[in-house]
Amino acid sequence: MSDLTLTVMRLGFLAVLWLFVIVAVQVIRSDLFGTKVNPRGARRPAAAQAPAGRAPQSQQAATQQQPRPRRGAPTHLVVVAGSLQGTTVALQGQTITLGRAHDSTIVLDDDYASSRHARIYPDQTGQWTVEDLGSTNGTYLDRQRLTAPTPFQVGVPLRIGRTVIELRK
Repeated sequence: MSDLTLTVMRLGFLAVLWLFVIVAVQVIRSDLFGTKVNPRGARRPAAAQAPAGRAPQSQQAATQQQPRPRRGAPTHLVVVAGSLQGTTVALQGQTITLGRAHDSTIVLDDDYASSRHARIYPDQTGQWTVEDLGSTNGTYLDRQRLTAPTPFQVGVPLRIGRTVIELRK
């Protein structure tokens, strides 16, 4: 083999070795420091950005179309145990996703949670329903593992790993 071929092979091996070291350091760093969670309240809502006076027509239409919550219906979701204990999410008729993914409504920093673990959504009657999204370790509603979408009642614990969530009024 010529000296040039041998030098190119050495440099290639060195580049692959450094690439492996960089990837290993990134994996260790993410395990030590976890994932970065961006606060949801950092952005100003559109209503705050609109000039004083009248609200835009799209906002007026949206407020007219939103159904009023039933009397006695749950108004918020509370994390009662786990690393996010005390976190509260207001229920406004939108789907709430739970998992490790950054775009989840509640980002779970739990070793037993999947990236897209579960979702909570209102059904046609306005009752809240919880559904497991094919998670590895399962979603438990009052000690029962979910296998199908199930109605989510006020005060019933929903467990995902070490995190426990409840609907509250």
